[in-house]
Amino acid sequence: MDLSDRTVLVVGGTSGIGRELARRFAAAGSTVAVGGRSPQALAELAEEGFGAFRIDVTDGSSVTSARDAVLARYPELDTVVTMSGVMLLEDLRDPAHFEAAETTIDTNLVGTIRVIDAFTPHLVRRGAGTLITVTSGIAFLPFPPMPSYAASKAAVHAYSEALRAQLDGTGVGVVELVPPAVATAGQEKMAPHALPLDDFATEVMHLLSQDPTPDEILVKGVLMHRWAERDGTYDDLVAQRSQALAMLPGREG
Repeated sequence: MDLSDRTVLVVGGTSGIGRELARRFAAAGSTVAVGGRSPQALAELAEEGFGAFRIDVTDGSSVTSARDAVLARYPELDTVVTMSGVMLLEDLRDPAHFEAAETTIDTNLVGTIRVIDAFTPHLVRRGAGTLITVTSGIAFLPFPPMPSYAASKAAVHAYSEALRAQLDGTGVGVVELVPPAVATAGQEKMAPHALPLDDFATEVMHLLSQDPTPDEILVKGVLMHRWAERDGTYDDLVAQRSQALAMLPGREG
């Protein structure tokens, strides 16, 4: 992927990994727009020179309106990154967890599909472009305190694989970004060894610039998650990660 001459939309780019990647694309020479829900963050990014668009991926009409506004301003758009996501703790012994599960699935999975559906026709008409979906190491190695998060990211992985197959021959590529724990958005509190955001973004941009661009962007820190089943470490690692269930209210382990 030539990062110096792209027109990129980062949905969910108002904070954390998305915001840093938007800045990295811009620094490489691309034209970058950002979509998100925070008016303050969008205003700050607009002051930095980014296109800024209000979008709520849980609202189909919001996604459609944002799509129309983005394409009106950036008809040459060729890259869409779907970053929006939430990470919520759930105690599956308590039926009250269902609200968190619904929110997680609607944002992480259905929200991703809404964004992809909104922009795929444009990219197919262009005959060239890239959709970048975002999953997680947790898609491949569950983190038991966040069951719906793991399920949603595993689903986005499967969806990305199917999307890539269906778009084969259209000129539109599908790239899956698979972050490990990254020291942003509070993840550093749950994962003391989380990868520094700057290091993560540097490695991601290096991998994206490879020719050909890999179908999956796997930084070194996520390889143990991605290949745990293949390497025979899956059961032991899930058992280790299950110790984190103690963080759930009322749990001792």
